Amino acid sequence: MPTSSYLQLNEITQLIYQTRPHSVLDIGVGFGKYGVLAREYLEFWGAAADYEKWTRRIDGIEVFDKYLTPLHKYVYDNIYTGDAREVLPRLDFRYDLILLIDVIEHFDLGEGMRLVDLCLKKGRNVIVATPKNTTAQEDAFGNPFERHRCQWEHRHFEQFSPRFCVPNSQSLIYLIGEVASRFAVEMRPVQ
Repeated sequence: MPTSSYLQLNEITQLIYQTRPHSVLDIGVGFGKYGVLAREYLEFWGAAADYEKWTRRIDGIEVFDKYLTPLHKYVYDNIYTGDAREVLPRLDFRYDLILLIDVIEHFDLGEGMRLVDLCLKKGRNVIVATPKNTTAQEDAFGNPFERHRCQWEHRHFEQFSPRFCVPNSQSLIYLIGEVASRFAVEMRPVQ
């Protein structure tokens, strides 16, 4: 679905805010919630002088263009349409933070692992969130990419380093990349 659990919003927003990225790539933008949250908390809680003079680059990738609305055009600097596995290699930019929020369960395990690896090549840091209990899900809203194909577990993240896991009752939430070691020492996750 073009949305995700509200029970992970605090943790993911805290990670975005405390990472302090100047550039963000939101993969699987869906409704645009994380683009809005990134824009709000990185612009307005920083030192923004003017309401519409953005200082951060926030881009997105969406495979299903029917999800895109005028909201996306306002919040995101660039929206790339297509499969992230094909779009990412064509991007000539390295992001401070890439968001993979409720995306990897839509791939089989091997493809999901390769997507995370690709994100780590195109970004300094990656936030991955996926349900602890992935339920069966078929096409939704006419989107065949909504099917759930894999259940991720903590052990699947062991190959990525450095990494930091944020406790959450409903989701596996990992920060992987350059700042992950710092977060393990400094961050007090919301529980």
